[in-house]
Amino acid sequence: MWLDNVLSKFRKEIGIDLGTANTLVYVKGRGIIINEPSVVSVNTRTEQILAVGREAKDMLGKTPAHIITTRPLTGGIISDFEVAEKMLHHFIDQVYEQNTLNFISRPRVIVGAPVDITEVERRAIGDAVTHAGAREVWIVEEPMSAAIGARLPIREPIGNLIVEMGGGTCEIAIISLSGIAVRKSIKIAGDELNRNIIQYAREMFNLLLGERQAEEIKIKVGSAVELSTPIEFPMRGRDLVTGLPREVMINDSQVREAMIKSLRVIVSSIKDILEITPPELVADIHERGLVISGGGALLRGFDELINRALTIPVRIADDPLTSVVRGTGLLLDEPELLSEIAIYHSPGS
Repeated sequence: MWLDNVLSKFRKEIGIDLGTANTLVYVKGRGIIINEPSVVSVNTRTEQILAVGREAKDMLGKTPAHIITTRPLTGGIISDFEVAEKMLHHFIDQVYEQNTLNFISRPRVIVGAPVDITEVERRAIGDAVTHAGAREVWIVEEPMSAAIGARLPIREPIGNLIVEMGGGTCEIAIISLSGIAVRKSIKIAGDELNRNIIQYAREMFNLLLGERQAEEIKIKVGSAVELSTPIEFPMRGRDLVTGLPREVMINDSQVREAMIKSLRVIVSSIKDILEITPPELVADIHERGLVISGGGALLRGFDELINRALTIPVRIADDPLTSVVRGTGLLLDEPELLSEIAIYHSPGS
């Protein structure tokens, strides 16, 4: 007993937003200490991890044949278990800052996951986090965690509609009385918008873009509705006819044209959710509106596009990129609520 009391002073409590695009780590008492791309560079000759996070993302599309830069998560779930485990191990080591008691004071970890995750996928996340050094693992659904992070009154008998749009998935959920009444997850989100831009550049300009260039264009000039002041940005890639580098100026109207089909699918999915929602909850949502969180909330005019289509109030969560991980951080201090909403628990030893 005395040893456990001693170790508890060194034991960390961690919340993780294990996202397709970025992984964020919250440590109790310290706040968010890691916000890195979910990217890993591996040397295929030695099977060594060369870089993780931002350093690995900088290598995308620039490595020799024997170095692979990969994303171990696809659509919010683990697609490469071994690489995901090593990435998590790297981040957990950063939390401990090479503390020598790391091996005996393993942390309790809460992880956010997509709403439609299967039992096998839950176990894969739980096992990966455990093998990366966790003592105890809890998994909660991302929209629930995002709603908690956005300070929505999830415990009350009120309909709370949240749209959590990350890199791999867009999670739509209506929450009431600490439970998700209606839910939907679609694999159209930030990464799909990047692919839309790449496809548009290929079809309209015979220009081959890289993933990072497409993402930069989306951030710099992307919008969901018409802008009062047009924006232009240089789009650089390889000319598919000559094979030579070429630069083309692209404006917000063209980027919007590239992305609008995917954005309309998201709006249509929100409508689908409302159509199957009990009328009392719909009445609440009509009055209270919906909240957007995740990186997709930062797309110019996305809230206005939804408002025009649904004619209900729409607001963007404070610091939408961190809503999920802040929710996991708040749950570290709410054991009863955590036990009620968790979809997976691997108890500590």
